[in-house]
Amino acid sequence: MEGTGRTALAPGDRELPAERLLDAYRQMLTIRRFEERALDLYRAGEMRGSTHPYIGMEAVAVGVCLALEPDDYITSTHRGHGHTIAKGGDVRRMMAELLGRATGYSGGKGGSMHIADLDRKMLGANGIVGGGMGLATGAALTAKLQRTGAVAVCFFGDGALNQGILHEVSNLAAIWSLPVVFVCENNQYAMSAAAAWTIAGGDPAKRAAGYGIPGLTVDGMDVEAVERAARDLVDRARRGDGPSYLIATTYRFVGHHAGDPLNYRPKEEAEEWRARDPIRRLAERLLARGLATAAELAAIDSEVLAQIDDAVAFAKASPPPSVAQLLTDIYA
Repeated sequence: MEGTGRTALAPGDRELPAERLLDAYRQMLTIRRFEERALDLYRAGEMRGSTHPYIGMEAVAVGVCLALEPDDYITSTHRGHGHTIAKGGDVRRMMAELLGRATGYSGGKGGSMHIADLDRKMLGANGIVGGGMGLATGAALTAKLQRTGAVAVCFFGDGALNQGILHEVSNLAAIWSLPVVFVCENNQYAMSAAAAWTIAGGDPAKRAAGYGIPGLTVDGMDVEAVERAARDLVDRARRGDGPSYLIATTYRFVGHHAGDPLNYRPKEEAEEWRARDPIRRLAERLLARGLATAAELAAIDSEVLAQIDDAVAFAKASPPPSVAQLLTDIYA
């Protein structure tokens, strides 16, 4: 584990129990269906502001959060719906926030990039690239000083790998041996800039060696592989052995945001990644292991779609923020 640039165990080693795998399937499907509906609402003109879909990347959020305890912290990005759902967030309140309703997580005043659920230790999506890095490191410092045993996970994209704050917090976390795992979701593009153009040195997990901490690369399209790698690093942090990097190699199937024309990606590349769809891969694995039938998986999809329908209905039936709320929750 102390080496850098290593890959997680092959599928089949230390398999998750059937119940956990089915829960992972449901969560991943919930993220996919939520994001698809959010895009529909945006295109119908029912949602103010844009949204940054997590479609294709579901195995990362779900796999990492499967390795966490309820009191562990996460920080998110502008692409935060998947992280929120994986940490147990309420899709009703999420959808209400997207539609600008008072029942939303931020009272309808924050929108897609400002959803947080402090009760579940989800410290917030963030419109600032790399904005969650300091928050996660601070949460880890709190956990260490208060001896709570909690771990903090910082999600960020490949576009944030070159933010100066990542060097600062990595250095500090290593010096103080803080219980934090920095999870880079390398979805191959920072907006339209290919990762190969912007990341020096090849595998970014190797950067961890500069801080004397582990760096691990994992197949981010395989929820079991992500869970195993994340659990190893989370357990290490919880033991008091300090921070680490986890680089999850993944791909967003749709644009950077709802209006992205996607005219910068080769068609063949997208098709190759879509063939590795993490939800389909998990479904095939469940069927092959005899852990679920096709009918049972179809029933889960129907239940998830009904849950999303309910969330949209709840949001549309909720009132917008009142004029009296205009200046509340303003800190600067």
